[in-house]
Amino acid sequence: MCNDYRLMVELASVIEEFENLKIKIRFPEGRPNVEAREDIKITDTAPIIRTVEGERAVGELVQRRWSWPSPTKKPVYNFRAEGREFGPNRCLIVADGFYEFTAPVDPKKKRKDKWLFRKIGEPIFAIAGIWRETDDVGDAFTMLTIEPGPDIAPYHDRQIVILELETWADWLDPSVSAKELIRPLPSGSLSVEHVA
Repeated sequence: MCNDYRLMVELASVIEEFENLKIKIRFPEGRPNVEAREDIKITDTAPIIRTVEGERAVGELVQRRWSWPSPTKKPVYNFRAEGREFGPNRCLIVADGFYEFTAPVDPKKKRKDKWLFRKIGEPIFAIAGIWRETDDVGDAFTMLTIEPGPDIAPYHDRQIVILELETWADWLDPSVSAKELIRPLPSGSLSVEHVA
């Protein structure tokens, strides 16, 4: 399951992509200073675009913690999506790549191999997420996961939900069924690169 992703694209380019899709972005806490980051890890703060209740094709860009504590205090950074609907606490997690880890190809290596996945032909993509307010850490988000599609299956038995561009506004609209939007990408949608 995804526990490391990246966003190397400037915030201005992210906002432009949303404008191209006719999604208005608001900054309720002011325009954040988002630095390019090669590794965004569990408990890090990162930008999300969350639903604005009662308004279609509008999102709030805020920075929040990735993962909230479970009752046993383990971080909830991935959340199974199968068979569930999600209400007004939906968010889009913006990325330009994510990582999966496998047993080392080289048996002499002790560390796992790290693989970078990117969406072919798109500088950024959106991961379906949900957020919630917690007593422990305040607002926090998590990524939704499903059974792996053909590009991920050789590397992991689960995958994050990557939404197609044309469904971003629908994800921000809680009146649209989540079950209609959550599915693996077709074969050949993701590139993969061995990075360590």
